[in-house]
Amino acid sequence: MTSVELRQLRYFVAVAEELNFGRAAERLLIAGPSLSQQIKALERDLGVRLFDRDRRSVALTPAGSALLPHTRALLERADDLQRRAGRLSGSEPVRLGYVNWLPSDLTARSATVAQLHLDAWVAPSHTQAARVAAGGLDLAVCWVRTKDLEELGLRARLIGADRLYAVTTGGDTSDVAARETAVLLDNDTTSWSSWNVYAEQLAEDTGARAIRISDGGITGPAFFDHVRHSGRPVVNSPKGQTTPLPPDLVQRPVTAPEIYWTWSLVWREGEDRPAVLAVVDALCDGVGDLGLHTAGAWLPDGDPHR
Repeated sequence: MTSVELRQLRYFVAVAEELNFGRAAERLLIAGPSLSQQIKALERDLGVRLFDRDRRSVALTPAGSALLPHTRALLERADDLQRRAGRLSGSEPVRLGYVNWLPSDLTARSATVAQLHLDAWVAPSHTQAARVAAGGLDLAVCWVRTKDLEELGLRARLIGADRLYAVTTGGDTSDVAARETAVLLDNDTTSWSSWNVYAEQLAEDTGARAIRISDGGITGPAFFDHVRHSGRPVVNSPKGQTTPLPPDLVQRPVTAPEIYWTWSLVWREGEDRPAVLAVVDALCDGVGDLGLHTAGAWLPDGDPHR
């Protein structure tokens, strides 16, 4: 067997987490065909098939599922080695984790102040915040509440925000009141913990209908199927903000109120490394209000930027 590159293992983890080659390629900032070729090369070198894939779906094979946790552990050890070497050389990189959103000018903002390492393990908000608290990451872009910051010993600054819209059938693209929408809550509380907290309060505060699901359909094709069967517009989650809609579905702006999801940059209380603090300033300075404090805006209780 030829040697396996860490880069290929990061690609494997990205595809395993997205279960979509297009989204994984966007996340990794590489071309889709190149990613597919690298995964095929990795499968050839390992001697096992990692994914079952066709035109419509991607799924981990039993071998892929078995190797995924070991791959993540190996990458964590490799990153730890890089951090230790950085400390010895005096050029330790700043590790940044994220969920699915990053500023478009991330590289330009940070390039002049520190060596920024974008962590390949994309995970839910509560997981990334916990990794910062535990020291596995220096910074993370995620959704947090004031309660989370206090419990984990973190600080936060606003780095971005999404105004959420609703998705519906038909051709009506006019505004829709929040009380006339539906919002999905998934029974998988491990993967969707932050979204469920947000969605439950959205339903309580606005009168939107809460619909419980158990198929992971907060995003992707399953989400579109829920929209088709819901009978009312369904609020799109932040993870689905940039996903192209099928031709039979349209977006509708949500009003009364306008609903926002915030992205925080979090770091540990007591952090005193100049490089980390310089990245915080570089990424957050000049972000502004982003519409969060206008008269018609809604944020959940406990949002640190409310």
